[in-house]
Amino acid sequence: MRAPLSFGAVDRLHRSAEFIRLQRSGLRFQSPHFVLYAGTLETEPDRSRLGVTVSRRIGNAVIRNRVKRRVREIFRGRIRDSLVKGTSLVVIARAGAGSLASASITDELIAGARNLSARISAKGAERA
Repeated sequence: MRAPLSFGAVDRLHRSAEFIRLQRSGLRFQSPHFVLYAGTLETEPDRSRLGVTVSRRIGNAVIRNRVKRRVREIFRGRIRDSLVKGTSLVVIARAGAGSLASASITDELIAGARNLSARISAKGAERA
């Protein structure tokens, strides 16, 4: 049995095809330092998963890894439970994300996840 706030390998997107599929067919939200894509994948209909992309333009390896750790921690602790079950999320860091404080990253990601979750819920209500 896993802890409810754990974040293991099964909670991450691994394949580039999954990233590309969400970027092409998922809903998009853009903030000053992040772009978020959300959608559902047939491979994991009951699990919310996260994929993070941080390019070299953000900074050196230490800065890139720090941004990825912060994004994963925010997803694990604050965002995962607010998403519709089975929603996968791709977060792409943009220029300036490496110099943000944790509180700023949290604010941007929560606002984006809240927006995307509301849009996914509305989209699901239209289908029903």
